[in-house]
Amino acid sequence: MNDLVGRYFDAAIAHLQRVREEEAEGIEAAAELLAEAIAEGRRVFTFGAGHSALAAQDVVYRAGGLVPVNLLNVPGMAGVTVMPAPLSSALERVSGLATTTLDLTPASGGDLLFVISLSGRQVMPVELARYARERGLKVVGVTSLAYPGEVPSAHPSGSYLKDHCDVVLDNKIAVGDGELTHPAAETTFGPVSTIVTSALMQAVVASAVGRLADAAAAGTAAAPPLFRSGNVPGGTEWNAKQMADNADRILYTY
Repeated sequence: MNDLVGRYFDAAIAHLQRVREEEAEGIEAAAELLAEAIAEGRRVFTFGAGHSALAAQDVVYRAGGLVPVNLLNVPGMAGVTVMPAPLSSALERVSGLATTTLDLTPASGGDLLFVISLSGRQVMPVELARYARERGLKVVGVTSLAYPGEVPSAHPSGSYLKDHCDVVLDNKIAVGDGELTHPAAETTFGPVSTIVTSALMQAVVASAVGRLADAAAAGTAAAPPLFRSGNVPGGTEWNAKQMADNADRILYTY
């Protein structure tokens, strides 16, 4: 195996093992909030700008995922889906977008919002988390706690995403998000932030599903509302019924 390939996999595995050990308490705290929101008939939202949008999308409308999880989609912010690509980064620095976005959704007190931002320093994630809590939502932030202190906040308050959350999950990614070096490369490369952040999100979902399934087995709650793969027999019909049963708390259908 090429040395850089091996080093990359080693770095990814080491990060996954570290968050497994060091973020176990936070994962369970976030899972408790998610399970409560699902059990109480609340809505769940995820948001990420730039490449953080990948982890936010990964738990929305997918096989094995919870049905009432919605992507809080802000046009132009989802990574490279907009041209020119730097527009996504520029929009993250615009004040007022977060409050307007949340106001145009049916989000209400008791709902749950996951805000994913690697640096946690830009205007959009900070304002979104702060405003969501003002409106009575619970907020889980998924970020790197290496950034505060090393990189100044871009928000006028000087605060970071971590300062406006009920639960913070630290993905342990170093500033710069590059695990590899080469003598002839002028900067680090080989980011693992997407792998680690998506794993954190899926771990939270897995724990929440387990909590809901335990309650269902005990006869104290309904089975967790889960999607099936559309590639298995009956999957499409199953998913249509799940969406119909949860139509009042999903935004990705008509």
